Amino acid sequence: MVWYTGRIASAKPEETTMSTGNSILEVEYPYSDGEPMGESDLHRDLMFDVIELLRQRYAGENVYISGNQFLYYREGHPKKVVCPDAMVVFDCSPKQRKSFKIWEEDRIPSVVFEVTSDNTKSTDINSKPGVYKEVGVAEYFMYDPTGDYLTPSLCGFRLDGSEYRRIEPESDGSITSQTLGVRLYLMSGVLTVDDAKTGATQLTRLEASNVSRDRERVQRELAESERDKERSARLAAEAELERLRKLLDSDAT
Repeated sequence: MVWYTGRIASAKPEETTMSTGNSILEVEYPYSDGEPMGESDLHRDLMFDVIELLRQRYAGENVYISGNQFLYYREGHPKKVVCPDAMVVFDCSPKQRKSFKIWEEDRIPSVVFEVTSDNTKSTDINSKPGVYKEVGVAEYFMYDPTGDYLTPSLCGFRLDGSEYRRIEPESDGSITSQTLGVRLYLMSGVLTVDDAKTGATQLTRLEASNVSRDRERVQRELAESERDKERSARLAAEAELERLRKLLDSDAT
């Protein structure tokens, strides 16, 4: 998980000009710190799964879904940056970006997710909530797929005025995002998303593709079974006609 360290990125940074009196300063906003994510395969994969689930839910809509991306929240201050594992920005083009600058987009994330690990538990619990509160993120969710760092393993917070209030979980441990209109819960450590109204489980693109293939396979098998039934019925009818014909021939003689 990348976090701004004060180093100039190895990739070319984005630049903004600022005027200070008679001079113009170039302000650089790096979109990478040049460091690897430093996370386990599990945490990296689950982070991408969250992003994919959200993208599938809002596919075709004017909603920007991203993650592991620098979010700059104060113009002229490149150290005022945070890197959510996943974020949802409504009424915002889903085009690709190298980083997200709030003052350029004139939008803020409505919901943020963090996949908590040993490397990130301190910032997820102590540092990031203050930043998200300052930014105005309506809901903030953390989940711990291994159950080693958070109790409970899935936590949600909703901005109430100037403070975050914990979202009380249901008896089954699930929590509801009012902003997204979904029920969130963990199944074998994997974040699962159900539509709060219909109860339908949100699938990733791969899962949806697998379901579609399974449905097509079942439809083919049903069609083949129906053809087999029709063929069997036809053969039975032909056999009965042949039996009756022979019976009539026998009576005639």
